[in-house]
Amino acid sequence: MQSFDFSTLSPRDKYKILIGSVVPRPIALVTTVDGEGRVNAAPFSFFNALSADPPILALGVENYGDQSPKDTTRNIQLNQEFTVNIVSDALVEAMNVCAVPFAPGFDELTAAGLTAIPGTTVKCPRIGEAPVALECRRMMALSIGQSREIIFGEVLMAHVRDELIDPKTLYIDQLGLDAIGRMGGHGYARTRDYFDLPTRSLQAWTDAPGGGERFWPLAK
Repeated sequence: MQSFDFSTLSPRDKYKILIGSVVPRPIALVTTVDGEGRVNAAPFSFFNALSADPPILALGVENYGDQSPKDTTRNIQLNQEFTVNIVSDALVEAMNVCAVPFAPGFDELTAAGLTAIPGTTVKCPRIGEAPVALECRRMMALSIGQSREIIFGEVLMAHVRDELIDPKTLYIDQLGLDAIGRMGGHGYARTRDYFDLPTRSLQAWTDAPGGGERFWPLAK
């Protein structure tokens, strides 16, 4: 094992180790609206769900090199809301267009060929092609040094494509969702290599053959 003392590493080296280790990371294609009503769309892989009750999502939005906030941060500060659109494999190319560092006010959705659908509880639209969209209200934010803003949002409304969710159980079809994840460097991963592994009760572990060794298969 090679060990790295983060207190001695440059920010770039810390970044490389973290993004190469914490994988795959879900990708949020975030839509916001500026003070003139113009829509911004940008992807973030420093993103995850942190709580279900209350339903909280977190975004890690890096500032520009001169430490000024990105459009997403500025728009969320202004309007206190944003929408997270989950990126499926079918949206990869469009998501990559939205990652281009366009000037403020540029219409990323039009450039990427994506459809803006008005929000239900927020001003910012959701993306019609996204399999899931989560409308959020800013709950709080943490400024992490000078480089990054951690934004916490409470989910107000979820939009899920009809064929992906069971209306009785509310379980979402993971294979149908076909979400992608971010890996290290320029890498991405698909989520089609899927398996079930139920969490065992203490009794099931105690009664398992071999004194509690893993006994469920790792593939369907």
